[in-house]
Amino acid sequence: MSDQIAAKLKEMGITLPQAAAPAANYVPYVISGGLLYISGQLPMEGGKVAVSGHLGKNVDVAAGQRAAELCAINILAQASAALGGDLGRIKRVIKLNGFVASAPEFVEQHLVINGASNLIANVLGDAGKHARAAVGMAALPFNAAVEIDAIMEIA
Repeated sequence: MSDQIAAKLKEMGITLPQAAAPAANYVPYVISGGLLYISGQLPMEGGKVAVSGHLGKNVDVAAGQRAAELCAINILAQASAALGGDLGRIKRVIKLNGFVASAPEFVEQHLVINGASNLIANVLGDAGKHARAAVGMAALPFNAAVEIDAIMEIA
């Protein structure tokens, strides 16, 4: 991990967890050419889903943003595992796809996924500025409030 990224994580009070093992029949990441594809990450903290339920029903926007931040931390943990601990190899986060478990009337998915977008951009600087989607879903695995996957260009 580059010293600058490590310093930024420390400044933000973030310690990357061990990358989570897949919960089903898939791999946590794939490297193809110069791209790193990271499978969907849930808001895991301490080995369990930290924010569960539906936005607009029993989860508010602030808790949803925290869930998205946890997803982003877990994305960085997977990237670190994929890149031998060297997050400095990330040339650019190309896209985040954010999925938000939402009540039918909830329409602020974009605000929820800002939790992840802001964290990634703060940690990685210009390399963390990305395209994205923020989509409402009827339900997510393990009743998680948010799931996010990522595509990154790597060196």
